Parts: sequence; C-alpha cells; structure tokens
Amino acid sequence: MPATIKTDVVIMGAGAAGMMAAIEAGRRGRSVVVIDHAKAPGEKIRISGGGRCNFTNLHCTPANFISGNRHFAISALKSFTQHDFIDRVKARGISYHEKTLGQLFCDGSAREIIAMLTDDIRDTGGRLQLSAEILEVRQAEGGFSVKTSAGTWQGQSLVVATGGKSIPKMGATGFGYDIARQFGHAVTDTRAGLVPFTWASNMHDSWGGLSGVSLDVRAVCNGAAFDEAMLFTHRGISGPAMLQISSYWREGESVEIDLAPGTDLAALLKTERGRRPKVSVWTVLAEVLPKRLTQQLGQAAGDRISRLADLSNAAIDEIVAEIHSFSLVPGGTEGYRTAEVTLGGVDTADINQKTMQSRLVPGLYFVGEVMDVTGHLGGHNFQWAWSSGAAAGRSV
Repeated sequence: MPATIKTDVVIMGAGAAGMMAAIEAGRRGRSVVVIDHAKAPGEKIRISGGGRCNFTNLHCTPANFISGNRHFAISALKSFTQHDFIDRVKARGISYHEKTLGQLFCDGSAREIIAMLTDDIRDTGGRLQLSAEILEVRQAEGGFSVKTSAGTWQGQSLVVATGGKSIPKMGATGFGYDIARQFGHAVTDTRAGLVPFTWASNMHDSWGGLSGVSLDVRAVCNGAAFDEAMLFTHRGISGPAMLQISSYWREGESVEIDLAPGTDLAALLKTERGRRPKVSVWTVLAEVLPKRLTQQLGQAAGDRISRLADLSNAAIDEIVAEIHSFSLVPGGTEGYRTAEVTLGGVDTADINQKTMQSRLVPGLYFVGEVMDVTGHLGGHNFQWAWSSGAAAGRSV
C-alpha cells in the first residue's frame, strides 16, 4: 500500500451512518473509503433486533428524538425518510414485517441489510478498509489526513461516524468525541440510554424474586411517558417501557409506574367487596395482575387489613393509588455494557442541520450516534443513522 492514498472522502466508522454516507457520496461520483477497526462492517446492525434488525419505524418523527436542540433532526429526517429506506429494502428484495408500534424487522437476517449496504458501497466504487486502527487524524493540505495501521488516507472531506460508547465489548469507545474536541467542538455529557435499571440495595432481596414476571405498564419520568411492557429481572427492571424511560431518568430520581394502565381497579374491588366480602384484596388483584407481583405488593403492604369487607372506600382508593402510581428510585442502570445507545455527544450547535457539516471546520462532518441526537427504542436510531448519513453523503 502506498504511503498515502488520496481520496475525496474519508469516513471513520463502518456502521449504519457511515455506510449510508459512503453510498450517497459514491452515487455523486465521489471517491470514498470507509475505515473501521472491526473485522466486519455493521456489527450493531448484525446483532440488533435479535439478529433481524429493527431497521426503521413507520411512525418515525422528530418527536421520537432527544437532543439539546430538539429541532436539529427535522431537516435530515425530512430529506431522507423511513419510507425512502423502506423503498431500498423493497428494491433489494428483502422481506420484512411490522411488529408493535410501527417497528420493522427483517423476516430473515440482519445480514441482509448489511449486504445491501456493502454491495451499494462496492457498486458506487467505494472501499471498505477494515481491521484498521486509526492512529492519527489531522488537517492537511486540501483536507484531512487519517493515519491508520493499514496506511494513511488523505481526503478533502472527513466524516466522523464512530458511534457512541454503548456496548464496549463490540469495540465502542469515545473516540469520536476526542476527534470532535480536537477540532474545537463541544461534547455534551454522555450517559447510557435505552438501558435496564438495577435495583436499589433496599429492594434487591425482595423485588429481585420477581424475575421473569412481565406486564404492560405506563412508565413516567421527567414529563415523558411510555405505554409498553416491563420485565422484572434478578438485577432490576427491564423491558421496552423501562428502556424507553431510562433515557429521561437521572440518578437519584424516581420512576412512576402504572402497573394496571386502563384498568379501574377501585371499581373492581368495590364491586367484588359486595360479591365476595371475605376474599383478600390481593386475591382479587391477582386476577388482573401477575400473581407473584400481587403477592409481593401484599408483603410490601405489611399488616394492612386485606379482607375486602374490612376495607373502606378510602382504604381501597389508597391501595389502588399505590398500584397505579407505583414509585421507585432505581439504584442505577446497567450502564454502557448493555445500553442500546449513548445519550449526549457532539454538540449540534456547531453542526449544519441540513448537511451535517461542521460550522467550525469546513469539510468535517458528523453523522449518527456520535452526535447529541438519540432516538426512542424501536428503529428510530437506525433511521437517524440513515437520514444523517444521507444528508452528509449528499454534501461531502
């Protein structure tokens, strides 16, 4: 390999956003290289959705994203929509299906999405340089120089598509943030998002015994609310509702959980009091809630009178309120180890929302998760990768 290879565009990161940027740039006749330290491209794509890749969401809108600038994602999401990506999936002949809440998954394997992207890169003349450790990135005459363990690339444009810190066992690091700071960009505080909660020490022994119990709930924190499933585990609480609300939670705060959304428990108990006065309130609740959960709720209630006949309307209302507004303060989260995304990242204040180009350094672009734009669970983060990647690829 020559000491330095010149190209139009150097993209750091062979994930969803980086590959999409490469495809769009290549279609404009730009010469492109995509560099990654991994042995294979699209590793997060490969493992997502249980290996079937939740590649987008039918209902994706800017409201499905968290950012210091809630307007930043609008332009890119409009210029390359979920329907645009779905059209490419259809054209490729990849069969897919819709699960809950507009989530789209491959019928077969996530590898079909990866193959579509890598074939498109090849067909547009792009190059994938894998197993290449990036050693140095600097501005050079006419653009940027990227020194790697496989040689040095010099490009007019540089696209940072290195992702965030989530799932470090797959090689995720904060490298992209270091590059951003190197070129004068601010990086907002980062933390794990879409991640399970862990029990506080005073709940672990008692509530940890509910491992395996799941139910539909409404989770609320800091003004956000999600109606999805919750799963009790030995270590804490998980499931879609908890993953979603984790992105809005801060350490030390409580999460409010309606354990029976849409069910008028008070009316049920007052009706059953007339029909079965000698029955325990927890026995009746076990008919609409998981039995193990009601047993735990009963134990947590302690010596409280439980026979329906002995409960006043006010007492019933009090019990029901604790179920509809079950409040807990998690001990923490599982962290980046199992987080699906990284919240925060490169501050969007100095990035052009239409092109993803730096306002500080001409020719420098940021795409995907490395930026302070984080989607909800359910294919929204992949759509941000496609949309931001396409925006950059059409500008580099």
